[in-house]
Amino acid sequence: MTAYLGEFIGTMILVLLGNGVVAGNVLHKTKEEGAGWIAITLGWGLAVTIAVYISGFLSPAHLNPAVTLAMAAIGAFEWAQVPGFIIAQLLGAMVGAVLVYIHYGPHWKETEDPDLILGSFSTGPAIRDNFSNVFGEMIGTGVLIMSIMAMGQNNLGAGLGPIVVGLTVVAVGLSLGATTGYAINPARDLGPRIVHHLLSIPNKGDSDWSYAWIPVVGPIAGGILTAIIYNLVIGML
Repeated sequence: MTAYLGEFIGTMILVLLGNGVVAGNVLHKTKEEGAGWIAITLGWGLAVTIAVYISGFLSPAHLNPAVTLAMAAIGAFEWAQVPGFIIAQLLGAMVGAVLVYIHYGPHWKETEDPDLILGSFSTGPAIRDNFSNVFGEMIGTGVLIMSIMAMGQNNLGAGLGPIVVGLTVVAVGLSLGATTGYAINPARDLGPRIVHHLLSIPNKGDSDWSYAWIPVVGPIAGGILTAIIYNLVIGML
């Protein structure tokens, strides 16, 4: 249960701080409005770093079903724990999204664009193209998985792992994230999207369920495929 709690708390913090920086950028009349993409990518990288530090002594701090499934696919994590981890991650993401909603309470009614409101919860494509969007989520998640797996080969000093993962998320966001908003984490997208669907938010539109499968399938497929290939390559060295 301690590990599940760690995944819940870590993913909650991840979404609270990550979606928090997006909401601060796009919702009207915040002090951060319009800060831009660099602020969002840095905010998300820091969110990941802090979330891993907070939860890392309780669990492996996957905080991401794509990571959990990738590690299980190569035998580095027990399949029996996978369902519990994914449920804890999804619930943590939902609670984090609710906290963002409460925190920015008066700003929702000041924001008339439903796309900006949805963007404070979940991702969406700059140009809707299923192949491009799925590939973008796959390759971004692949870079994340390789970074995580490579840490074991680099003899990092104690406590540096979360910083490396956070920097990887910043790099993915700056270099690859502009096409889809780089969910690279099914729980980070699906949990807040469910919350967006359920909450009564002024000026909100639909939750874009026609797109919702992409930030779930893309990261899972990219994570598992990358982990298997990378593990085979490392095994041959």
